[in-house]
Amino acid sequence: MTSEIGGYDRQRSAANNARTRLGHMPATRRSSALTTALVVGTCGLWLVLGYLNKARCAGPPFDEWGRSLIFDSIKDTRVCYSDIQLLWIGRDIDRHVFPYVSGGIDADGMLFGGTVEYPVLSGLLMWLGALGAHTDAEFLAHSALLLAPFGLLTAWMLGRLAGKWALLWSLTPPLVLYAFHNWELPVVATAVAAVFVMATDRIPIRVRAVLAAVLLAIGFCLKIYPGLFVLPLAVYVLTYGRSRGRGYDVRGALATIGAAVVTVVAINLPFAIAGYEGWRASFAFQENRTADITTNSIWFWGLRPMFGVSIDETAPDAYHTVVGILSPLLVLAAFALAVHLGWRRMEHSGGHYPWIAVSAMMLCGFLLLHKVHSPQYTLWLLPFFVLLRVPWGLVAAYLVADLAMGIGVFSYFGALSEGDDAATWQFVVDVGVWGRAVLLVVLFVVFARAPLRGSRDDADSGPPTRHAAVAGRRPS
Repeated sequence: MTSEIGGYDRQRSAANNARTRLGHMPATRRSSALTTALVVGTCGLWLVLGYLNKARCAGPPFDEWGRSLIFDSIKDTRVCYSDIQLLWIGRDIDRHVFPYVSGGIDADGMLFGGTVEYPVLSGLLMWLGALGAHTDAEFLAHSALLLAPFGLLTAWMLGRLAGKWALLWSLTPPLVLYAFHNWELPVVATAVAAVFVMATDRIPIRVRAVLAAVLLAIGFCLKIYPGLFVLPLAVYVLTYGRSRGRGYDVRGALATIGAAVVTVVAINLPFAIAGYEGWRASFAFQENRTADITTNSIWFWGLRPMFGVSIDETAPDAYHTVVGILSPLLVLAAFALAVHLGWRRMEHSGGHYPWIAVSAMMLCGFLLLHKVHSPQYTLWLLPFFVLLRVPWGLVAAYLVADLAMGIGVFSYFGALSEGDDAATWQFVVDVGVWGRAVLLVVLFVVFARAPLRGSRDDADSGPPTRHAAVAGRRPS
């Protein structure tokens, strides 16, 4: 895209240079700074609201383990539940045990000794957030302070890349609902940072790709999903020179993949050496997890009824076997289809491989077909609404479906626990589950052709440059 924006930059430079010599910031830069400040400031306000929403579930009096007595009674009915507060007890976080080193998983599938069900960097963040905390309320507050900078950094990067469109990150309900629901903000920041690095066109493509791969690998060690994007990034590097009359860059693609692998090994190896059983237990926990009522997936709400099992009945082993086979196979098939469609788009347009769009498609496939779909995963998808041109109506529809899920599922749990009629809330959950599922299929198709914000048209699939995106207009 550098060649595309060159003409635009040259036309602007003559007018801007005179003003710059007089001490005036060029209009586009001034506008960009104001837009980015608005995006970051709004994000900060939304993060405060997000913390206050979750903090409604926390506070004195506490029991002997530092658990807020009000938590269990209001966490669902008032929709202030958070995994952060829940996991204060049960993973030795309240005892400030360093994660994984002395832990494991017992015969009943329960974790112990400091092991948590997330990759090692998330476990490390959980341990850091608990330092100095003696109650779940303090743990929530410390964790919010630890996580908030990642949300602000994401807002700043998206603001620089896409201007006002970054408000889809900073000014929509998911940030309030999920910013401090779990430990998602750091992993989203790594995924966006990879795109940001790739948009720095002053750095050679191989160097950019290696740095981006390292960031995606760090994200893998936080919550897995950014690691998926290394493959389309490597294909982008492999084919980058084709549009310039050069051949395939096999060495660059291998270096990209190699950087990701080395980073993952370097981060995980110390934990695996210090306590292999505790480290391995986090993966075993996820492998053993079933598609039950807490997973919000199409498997529980769609496939389970086919086995003649009601919501309050234990699903048969056959159900879990089918899910255990179909879910990973279909996820892999969705990944392969996304990569293939990206290649076809590149061949048809003659442009670069659309690695960002392919990454978005892969994420849609994962969210739709994986056996677990936690509400906070919407934060993973939001940056792609910012970076890619998606119809407003589609974005709004997804946010509505997500709102139905994010509020409905906890209200549904609350009604069940109190013995109230849960039919209305179950209908809301159905709207959220199936509305979201249909929209993920539609988004998969839309992302396959969606151009980047700041790009000229569909034929340009390269990374957004901050010059074009920040200017808030398409280059001429």
